[in-house]
Amino acid sequence: MFMSGDSVMAEEYMTQAGRWCSIRSLNKMNFITRLSALCLRKSKMQQRHQSSRRPAVPLGSRILADPSKVFEHNMWDHMQWSQEEEENAKEKAAENSLVKVQWEDQDKYEREASKYWNEFYKTHKNNFFKDRNWLFLEFPEILPEKRREELKREERSSEHKKINSTNSFSHKNEMFEEGEKYWKKNYGGGSTSVQGYVYNKKQAKSLTDNPQGENCGEELGRLESFPGSDATHRILEVGCGAGNSVFPILKVLCNTPGTFLYCCDFASGAVELVKSHSSYNSAWCSAFVHDVCDDALPYPFPDEILDVILLVFVLSTIHPDRMQGVVNRLAKLLKPGGMLLFRDYGRYDTAQLRFKKGHCLSENFYVRGDGTRVYFFTKDEVWNMFNLAGLTEVQNLVDRRLQVNRKKKVKMQRVWIQSKFQKPLLLSLNNPEETTKRHPYR
Repeated sequence: MFMSGDSVMAEEYMTQAGRWCSIRSLNKMNFITRLSALCLRKSKMQQRHQSSRRPAVPLGSRILADPSKVFEHNMWDHMQWSQEEEENAKEKAAENSLVKVQWEDQDKYEREASKYWNEFYKTHKNNFFKDRNWLFLEFPEILPEKRREELKREERSSEHKKINSTNSFSHKNEMFEEGEKYWKKNYGGGSTSVQGYVYNKKQAKSLTDNPQGENCGEELGRLESFPGSDATHRILEVGCGAGNSVFPILKVLCNTPGTFLYCCDFASGAVELVKSHSSYNSAWCSAFVHDVCDDALPYPFPDEILDVILLVFVLSTIHPDRMQGVVNRLAKLLKPGGMLLFRDYGRYDTAQLRFKKGHCLSENFYVRGDGTRVYFFTKDEVWNMFNLAGLTEVQNLVDRRLQVNRKKKVKMQRVWIQSKFQKPLLLSLNNPEETTKRHPYR
């Protein structure tokens, strides 16, 4: 949000101009002022970073241009570290990693991981984490394409109503537009949906011309029903916890026909918190206990039916040796063209640097005082994991922010990794019958 003395002056100027100009001219001037404010904001960002590679969106747009104003807000976006800050962080991480946890204790933390998380949710219930109301800004792909378009129109309508009363610039539209880029890149403007999959026009024609495709509904009817089997857009959140992502999503999904949300956690206490919530409804959500590290455990739905998998601050809780297997298994659940949305702790985040000696399990992997564990990623590690699972990169960013405790005058350098990876389309134009056999679900 762009707020400055210049914008206040511009507002006053526009008020005076209204005495001589028509309403149409006033709106035009207001638009120009707002456009100038946006350009100024972007120019400040480029001056700070000496690069235009990082866009104003996603990942926020509050830029710290004047260090003396650091305590005016709780969070500043797109922070860049100096070489000295980078070296200091490496030294702190190396220092707190010198003393490793004993092997016997490491084995206990692995075997009893679910116990520690159950104790966590028994203690904190749903009061520890805040609801992730930012999800649709950073990950608009959660919603079906039609619903995203509706939200964009609603946002534009709301912005139009505010245009004569404020110069604060909402960047939500830009967030949705950024999230749309991969659709245009992969499918172009002529995309269409067949049996719940998105194809370009040429691919769709091959599929719909296939005689066996006409019998796809009959084949579906012969298959055993499962929760969400009638949906056309299915989402899975892995590691749902107490529902801090689930319920912000359900607020939108309940008004979006044809959508269904699955959510799982290996802490049974967390799943019970979700199911007992007043907003939980089995008509559009299914919560279940599941250990993603156990390949032998079946999911309550078939492979290759999910449009979106949400993996937010979950993979970091898993032992590094088991992460690749988890990602491989999740990739099998995605439809061709489906998206895996990832956000987790980045290397040298304040949380990593605060660990004391004796809490390090292995390189960049630590145990907290309550027995829960956390790993700190680089974006290259994230890329390698998802690439090995057969997914292609849509977005893979290091999100550096400055978090501020204004009361205590404390500054904390936060580092997260935010990524989007897509399952390639597997439709063979030469053999569409095989594709129809493999993907009978809508």
